[in-house]
Amino acid sequence: MAELATLEDPKVRAINERHGDDHGVNLSKLRAIAKRLKTQHPLAVELWKTDDTPAQLVALLICRPEEFTADELDAMVRQARASKVRDWLINYVVKKSPHFEELRVEWSADADAGVRSAGWALTAERARKNADDLDLPGLLDVVDAEMKDAPDRLQWEMNNTLAYIGIEHAELRARALEIGERLGVLKDYPTPPGCTSPYAPLWIAEMVRRQEAR
Repeated sequence: MAELATLEDPKVRAINERHGDDHGVNLSKLRAIAKRLKTQHPLAVELWKTDDTPAQLVALLICRPEEFTADELDAMVRQARASKVRDWLINYVVKKSPHFEELRVEWSADADAGVRSAGWALTAERARKNADDLDLPGLLDVVDAEMKDAPDRLQWEMNNTLAYIGIEHAELRARALEIGERLGVLKDYPTPPGCTSPYAPLWIAEMVRRQEAR
């Protein structure tokens, strides 16, 4: 904790706070610490309990995802305040957990928009990699009805799901494109040169073009 405190940089904090993160530590430096520590699940648990964002980020890098119970992961996603903590928790831990599907179903129906967004992040992953037994038309129905007015974080994950359905499932591509065009979600999102827009119709079209060019 003392070492992490010495890494605080006001300039980094100012940038991070614009993205919903309450810390000023360069992520590359956090990764270097985690690489040095290697996997230490008991230490990860203790670091998580500090409620300190840099410490929690290190915890997520050195833990063993399979050792967390479903209840522990549920508590962690509700405790996560910083957007980067929630991102890493989902991507580095929950996606590798044996409780992935159980939590995806539970979280997707949660009353808390933040928790529900975590469920939709897992749903987007399923739509992209393993959509067996997913009700994809039903998911498009929910996206069509709810994405336009959803809170930002939830809207983002619903949009990811919409895009991945359109990219990976040709039989539903026309409908995904129609929903994206009609709702116009993220249409004006600032996108750096050379990057793909998160606006679903543009994203779908670009990724399909790349697939067909292979």
